[in-house]
Amino acid sequence: MDTYDDVMHEALRMARPSRLPWVLFILALLALAGTAFFLLHRLDSARTGAAGATAKMLDLQEKLAAQRTGRAELEQRLERLEAEKADLLALKNELSRDVQAKADELSRLKSTFDELKDKMKAEIAKGDIRLSQAGGRLKVDMVDKVLFDSGEAEISKRGDEVLSRVGAILARIDDKQIQVSGHTDDSPISTRLVDKYPTNWELSATRATNVVRFLQEKAGVPARRLVAAGYGPYHPISSNANASGRSRNRRIEILLTPSLEPTPAKMAADKAPKPAPAKPAAAKPPAPAPAKATKAKKK
Repeated sequence: MDTYDDVMHEALRMARPSRLPWVLFILALLALAGTAFFLLHRLDSARTGAAGATAKMLDLQEKLAAQRTGRAELEQRLERLEAEKADLLALKNELSRDVQAKADELSRLKSTFDELKDKMKAEIAKGDIRLSQAGGRLKVDMVDKVLFDSGEAEISKRGDEVLSRVGAILARIDDKQIQVSGHTDDSPISTRLVDKYPTNWELSATRATNVVRFLQEKAGVPARRLVAAGYGPYHPISSNANASGRSRNRRIEILLTPSLEPTPAKMAADKAPKPAPAKPAAAKPPAPAPAKATKAKKK
C-alpha cells in the first residue's frame, strides 16, 4: 500500500509541465528562422539579378538611342548629298548648254566668215578687203578706196555694190553687235575739204555713219545692232611713213562682236522654268536618352 509520501511524490511528478511542447516550439522557431533566412537570401539574390537586368536594359536603351541618332545623322547627310548631287547635275546641264551654245555660235561665225570670204573673194584677192576671225569676233577690214572716192565721205557706186553684198550677209545675223569704225591716215585735211571736215575726226566719223545708214536703209540690217565710231588717225595698222602704209590706214572696219542684247533663243531659254533648288534637310532632334535608374541596394 502506497504511503503518503509516495502519493505526494507521484502527484508532484504529474504536476510538472512537459518539456516536449517547448522543444517542439523551439524547433518550429528554428525552422521558421531558417526558412525566413532562405527566403531573404533568395529575395536579395532576385533583387540583385533584377538590378543587373535593369542596368543591362538601360545600357541597351542607350545604345539603341545612339544608333537612332547616328541613323538620323546619316539620313540628313544622305539628303544633303542628294541635294548637292542635284545641284551639280543642274550645273553640269547648264555648262553643257553653255558649251553647246558657244559651239553653235562659233559654227555660225565660221559660216558667216566663209560666206563673206566667198562673196568678197575678188576684193580679198586684190588686198582691198581682209577678213579675220578670233575669240568669237569677226572683222571685215576694207580700204577706203573700195567705198569712197578720194577725200569724200559719200559712198561711191563701187562702194554701193560692195556694201550690198556685205549687208545681205550681215542682215541675216541676229546674235552679233555690228560696229562700223572709220579710220584715216595722219595726213591733214586738204584745204578744199577743211570747211566740211575740219579734222580727220569728222571725216572718219562721217564715213562710218554713212556706212551704218547704208546697211540699215538699203541692206536691211537692224539699226539696234549697228554702231558707228570715228577713230581718226589714232589707231593705225601700218606705218604712215610711206604711201602703202597710209593707204592701209585709211579704212573702214566692220567688227562683229557678241551682242549685249539677248537673242530670241536666249530669251526663250531664260523664260523656261528652272528646277527649284533642293531644300536642305531639316535637322531631326535626337531621341531622348532614357533616365538611368539607380541600382537596388542590398538590404
